[in-house]
Amino acid sequence: MLFDIVNQFLPQKFFIKLASYDEGKERRLWLLNSLRTNKSKAIFFTILAGVLWGTSFPVIKIGLTYTDPFAFLFWRFLVSSLTLIIAMGVLRKLEFKVENNRLLVFLGITNAVGYLLQYVAMNYTTAAKAALFINLSAMWVAILSPRLLGESFSKKKIIGVLFGLFGIVFVSTNMDFSTFGQGQFLADFTLICSGVTWAVFMIYNKKFVMKSTSATFQSMTWVVVMTFATIVPFTVLAGPRFFPLTSYAWLAIFWTAIVCWVLPYYLWLEGLKHLSASTSTVLLLSEIVIAVVLSVIVLKEPITVFSTIGAFFIVVAIALVSININSKKRKD
Repeated sequence: MLFDIVNQFLPQKFFIKLASYDEGKERRLWLLNSLRTNKSKAIFFTILAGVLWGTSFPVIKIGLTYTDPFAFLFWRFLVSSLTLIIAMGVLRKLEFKVENNRLLVFLGITNAVGYLLQYVAMNYTTAAKAALFINLSAMWVAILSPRLLGESFSKKKIIGVLFGLFGIVFVSTNMDFSTFGQGQFLADFTLICSGVTWAVFMIYNKKFVMKSTSATFQSMTWVVVMTFATIVPFTVLAGPRFFPLTSYAWLAIFWTAIVCWVLPYYLWLEGLKHLSASTSTVLLLSEIVIAVVLSVIVLKEPITVFSTIGAFFIVVAIALVSININSKKRKD
């Protein structure tokens, strides 16, 4: 049984030599094999997290046909908050231990603003555009980090930002500049602002994320609760579709609250244990792929040559700014 397991992960020549290794060398082989297995799991978890996050965009678009954005957000974050609190309570890890209360409030408000901008804008534009523009937050992190964190702004980052800007122009205008000032263009601009907001959130959220999975979930539980508290006042804008809701609306709410938030966030954190943050960011490009594919297949959203070129530019931009961070860490 021992050799069968080893043989699954190592070439046959290593398998043959294993019998002649002393106990210390055998243990080192098992450690190496364990690391390889853990990294494979981390890659799988990260890609799966991206896939689940990617489904959120078409699901949100569908859900918005049955309810308005303010009611959608209220119920989504109520469900997310209760799910996290119950889960942490069952695991007996629910504590209000936050090192920086001001940072907690700031992150909750910033997260809420990002979601409010996204949901309002998605009433007037496509789910595929939403996925592309919001994931450009990685590019905005590269731009804002030098000012907010004192990080360097390298040539690779500059090239990545240029690719991102070209991608924005191609995707938002489809090279038809007569659309400037129209509803969809304004919605696209709102989505870009949402991405910038989340870039700020991501930069300041590093203090919470770079802890153990349990501690991170502890912090993020209260960030979600604060996000919900920030969204509550906006429910006065919800109108008559706040309650009751159709079964399709509830399905969209529970899907985005649990399948598109709690589960992928956990998977992403597990992946970060064995992957660098930049490698994780590149693997999470699966989110864009799934979002665009589902938007085209399920929602029948149009795709053109210019929008495809723009999408490619945006993916390259995200990869460039992420790989640059990884290179810097290796040098340090």
